[in-house]
Amino acid sequence: MRKTTLINEGWSFFLGGEEKKVNLPHCWNASDGCTKDYLRAEARYSKTLEPSDKTVFLLVEGANSVARVVADGKEKARHKGGYGAFAADITDCIKNGCRIDIYVDNRDFEDVFPTRADFTFWGGLYRNVKLIETESCHFSFRDHGSCGVYARAVKSEEGWRMSVKALIDSPREDYKLRCTLLDREGKVFAQGEAKAEYVTELSFKCENPILWDGVKNPYLYTLRCEIKDGERTADNIDIKTGFRTFCIDSEKGFFLNGRHMKLKGVSRHQDRQGMGNAVTEKEHREDIELILEAGADSVRLAHYQQSEYFYDLCDEKGLLVWAEAPVISAFAPAKRENGKSQLTELIKQNFNHPSIFCWGIENEITQELSGAKDKRLLPYLRELGGIVRKLDPSRYSSCAQLSILEGKSPLNSVTDILGYNHYFGWYDFSFDYLSKWLDRFHESFPERKLCLSEYGAEGLLNIHSKEPVQGDYSEEYQCVFHENYLREINSRPWLWGSYVWNMFDFGAANRHEGGMTGRNNKGLVTYDRKIKKDSFYLCKAFWSEKKFVHICSGRYKNREAGRYDIKVYSNLGRVKLTVNEREYELEGERIFLFKDVPIGKGENRIFAQAEDCSDGIAVFGAEKDDPSYSLKEGESLVRNWAKKSGEEAKNYLSPSSTIRDLVKSRDAHNLVKGKLGRDYLNIPLLKLLYPVKLSTAVRTAGFFGLSENHCALLTQYTYSIKK
Repeated sequence: MRKTTLINEGWSFFLGGEEKKVNLPHCWNASDGCTKDYLRAEARYSKTLEPSDKTVFLLVEGANSVARVVADGKEKARHKGGYGAFAADITDCIKNGCRIDIYVDNRDFEDVFPTRADFTFWGGLYRNVKLIETESCHFSFRDHGSCGVYARAVKSEEGWRMSVKALIDSPREDYKLRCTLLDREGKVFAQGEAKAEYVTELSFKCENPILWDGVKNPYLYTLRCEIKDGERTADNIDIKTGFRTFCIDSEKGFFLNGRHMKLKGVSRHQDRQGMGNAVTEKEHREDIELILEAGADSVRLAHYQQSEYFYDLCDEKGLLVWAEAPVISAFAPAKRENGKSQLTELIKQNFNHPSIFCWGIENEITQELSGAKDKRLLPYLRELGGIVRKLDPSRYSSCAQLSILEGKSPLNSVTDILGYNHYFGWYDFSFDYLSKWLDRFHESFPERKLCLSEYGAEGLLNIHSKEPVQGDYSEEYQCVFHENYLREINSRPWLWGSYVWNMFDFGAANRHEGGMTGRNNKGLVTYDRKIKKDSFYLCKAFWSEKKFVHICSGRYKNREAGRYDIKVYSNLGRVKLTVNEREYELEGERIFLFKDVPIGKGENRIFAQAEDCSDGIAVFGAEKDDPSYSLKEGESLVRNWAKKSGEEAKNYLSPSSTIRDLVKSRDAHNLVKGKLGRDYLNIPLLKLLYPVKLSTAVRTAGFFGLSENHCALLTQYTYSIKK
């Protein structure tokens, strides 16, 4: 019988000539991973193992990004890719005990995906390491780090069957493969048996199974696979599995077991503040519970293979999963084989999870213009799509395209289903451009099965505004952004799903925005998972059936006394608001906006009631807003991310450009039309202002009611508009 031992404790860690004792999971960037110059190097983990007379494999579940396993000086495995598992056969070394050295390197490798991405490339042996002892005849570990067993529930006109393919090392003539399906109570539900061969396939009938039905009823069976020598078991493995069907229609959307549902999804990075990627089962469970509390029923695990335990949790809780390989941001011909390898690992290692409905082959691969124009890109993506169809034709292939990729691009015809990452209202245009883009795309390409694979805006807990504007990093603008996106998503039945970017703030060492270094702050929940932003409760209002009420802007405490619109989120139909004993009441859906509510000087207590749910906050009316709520001097609104330098800057506008320069810019015309619905730059009277500098025009506009934030935003916009 198989014996699996977790060997996470008592490792010696060597880096830069120093040794220290560590337990796994471990990440050497836990403290510096959110800084620009975080450490990227090779390190070594060492441990002495006790003797064993069995066939022994060392299973490494995650090491970023290139790793080697050495046993008593002999290299036993080499792995390229920081997110999949791999196994090393150490049988010949461990008979008398041996020393294991695992070398891990998170530097940039020209032949390993990814090279460039909006997240930190954490270094470390950051998942479990297991010692697996078996007999010489066992389920194989040699197929791209998989468990060696591939199970799939198949429905036909004759009913349901369980189809199993097993790879068995050193099978003997009289050995059998026995597969027993057990229900939730442990009772035998169905069974099949076949002669054990290196490749053993069997299929057996399953009468009226209970379906795995997403979050409504994620019913799982246990498939017990045993290699039998008579009644003796030579090797065994238990796999959780489920019976379900799914399909996506380009007009009607997503169906699970014949039931229509619009997927309400979030994206998830695996790292956490102060831990990097070295998270434990405890943190994975916390993430799942927060995702479920928001009311999501699907999760995009971006942009790489994540812990098998997290896929297990998705199976158990009913979250439908978009699983994804780390072919991201930039096409590099030298990485082609590695991209295929990592996609193959993703599929083979996670084949048995009923929660997974698609395999993502790439994300924003056209970010780099040179790579996007490379004639080798399209054939390569077709190769990746072919891998999905060959290894798992029961699931969809998917991709997530960069917003600027034209709808007619042949890259959009590679995969079965298609996602677009849109940030209209954050990086470009305004959020109301989303409706125009969606309708135009669907009208032009009605056969495409489209979703929003990303959408989001940054929201910093310390930035607040009575008049939030695009790009100001305020928690209030993040809410305005998501309110508009959720309305548009809900109004289109053909849009089969959407995925918020992101469920959690995450480490991104290359960023410095809004006064925050090394972090992407588009999460609905903070990096440490301790605070749910207002936008979390907005999603909950749209998605969750669990009753609640939430008052927004509770962290906007010290504000200028005056009149305010008080916003409340709830999934109930009527909300009563009490402000300093004065009562207001509204009927509505999800977003309740109490207009022109007076906030007096001193403490103001605000209380909301909806049925038996309540929430309360306190704010202090002052002479002026607390200055810490605004961006500091030198901190720019988001459009400044595109500011050019050197020779390239000559091709872009700046605050010193004139109205004439603005009118001559095609980008400017598109921007104005997208924001205002009409191209006001074509007005003939504008010629009178041609000599005026844009900076002067913006300052003058301030006298006519534009806020300081609006003026600053307009100034920042100029840097990213082509002449």
